[in-house]
Amino acid sequence: MFKGLSNFASLMKNAQQIGGKAEEIRQRLRSERVTGTAGAGLIEVEANGLGEILRMRIDPQLIQSQDQDMIESLAPAAINQALEKSKQLHAQALQSMLGDMELPGLDKALAQFMGSPDAQT
Repeated sequence: MFKGLSNFASLMKNAQQIGGKAEEIRQRLRSERVTGTAGAGLIEVEANGLGEILRMRIDPQLIQSQDQDMIESLAPAAINQALEKSKQLHAQALQSMLGDMELPGLDKALAQFMGSPDAQT
């Protein structure tokens, strides 16, 4: 019972520190950029560290070919790649922010955030 209270007290102490750093991290992630590509660069998607899609570029030759099926299959692949990279940036930022704090279950929570199969254990 007392161990649980100790963990809770530690969590509350760290919550104040986290709150101060969270907005700083959010602003940094908003300015960081990642790119996802598909079809050897025929489609390129840019996202920020918050997972917001900022831009999509489709090669003019792909548009001229009017290959709708190819565009429809490549676009989600490029988007998903950009979002995965964005998640990685986000997780790295969280880990750097929380790394010096001893928070029970942090590693498991970050693994779940990243969709790691190890998170199920």
